Amino acid sequence: MNTETVGYKQETVAPAKTFVNRGASQTRLIAGVSVPDGPLITAVIEHAQRLSEPYLFNHAMRSWLFAEAIGSAKGIGYDREVVAIGTVLHDIGLTASVSGPNRFEVNGADAALSFIRGKGLSDRRAQLIWDLVALNSTPSLALHKEPEVAIGTMGIGLDYGGFGIEALPTADVERILSAFPRLKMKQQFAETCCRLVTNKPETSHDNFLRDFGERFVPGYKAVSTVDLLMNAPFDE
Repeated sequence: MNTETVGYKQETVAPAKTFVNRGASQTRLIAGVSVPDGPLITAVIEHAQRLSEPYLFNHAMRSWLFAEAIGSAKGIGYDREVVAIGTVLHDIGLTASVSGPNRFEVNGADAALSFIRGKGLSDRRAQLIWDLVALNSTPSLALHKEPEVAIGTMGIGLDYGGFGIEALPTADVERILSAFPRLKMKQQFAETCCRLVTNKPETSHDNFLRDFGERFVPGYKAVSTVDLLMNAPFDE
């Protein structure tokens, strides 16, 4: 993730005049953070936990809590249920139970959409969830999308690389980390990405998996976009 991009967008997302609580008629506290609650969010959390290794589930939960903390601190209006669903499910494409021919973010977004289908969400809200999951690892795009996509991506980016951590009180960050420990996430996340690069290299050329392949996977060579242009079957 790009530190400059994340930091810039966190400063430029326009705060709403009032904090919008759409889709969150019930709330509860998790690690000291007020979050939306309800049967659908509970089902989403349980689904993510069933699919994910513990370190990855904890990453998803911390990302959600960080997103809520950022949104609250900045007074940004957004659909909190959409952010909850999209953020908690944002990495299910990295799990063994979710597969498909596309890059893992798209496979995960399709799987998230399949899980919430028929649960009363409008097409627009479902699309925002798909966008959040599919774009969360591409902040140079996601942070310029709707507030739901941007806020979710900020929370994910904070947990992934510490981007924007200075915006939150240290005590709040420590409570979230204590409730959902990192469980050697740096090592385990890298190993997960390397397995995906090794097993499906064709899905790694245009996302951050490429970085893991080039750093850690012997013999890995990504497709060059320059070669694609120069080898295009057209007369000049």
